[in-house]
Amino acid sequence: MSRTADRSAQGEALSRAVWDVLARQGLEKLTVRAVAAAAGCTTGLVMHRFPNRRALLLHARQLLHDTTRRRVEALEAAAASPRAALHAVLRQGMATDPETINGSIVWMGFLAAAVADAELIGMHRRNNRAWRERVERLVAAAAPDWPADRIGTIALGLIAMTEGVAALAAADPAGYPAEQQDRMLDTALAAYGLNQG
Repeated sequence: MSRTADRSAQGEALSRAVWDVLARQGLEKLTVRAVAAAAGCTTGLVMHRFPNRRALLLHARQLLHDTTRRRVEALEAAAASPRAALHAVLRQGMATDPETINGSIVWMGFLAAAVADAELIGMHRRNNRAWRERVERLVAAAAPDWPADRIGTIALGLIAMTEGVAALAAADPAGYPAEQQDRMLDTALAAYGLNQG
């Protein structure tokens, strides 16, 4: 295997370890030592790629955005209609399975950390604005005759509902089972006249 391939595989292993620490132990436990333990490597190897905790945080936040972007792009491409795309993209933003529960936990940790950190809050805002633009575009495609202000308001309402239930379900999965979250999403879309039927 080439050095480039080794470095790429190493980078992926470290990224997975960063994600695992965040999802299983929380943001406050994200340290170079914890990532090294999760990756099964030395702290020196981690520090070669991420010289400090801040570098770990920035990498993990970008990883969350990139992972979500790839997932929603695939869902959108596979959808049979604009309304099906809207439903699929919003659903993946809720906490309905282990992967999305972990993603919600990580997202909430970043939101908390970003409040007092100008660089993290800037990254957080950019990524959240990209998400809002995506949902607005999907709502516009699902309801092409609606005025822009209605599209924007409904997109915000749908984002607030899905992100709110994701936060609640991440902290209490048994209290917000996937089936109930699905019913909430279907009810919200129907109330806005955006159901798939």
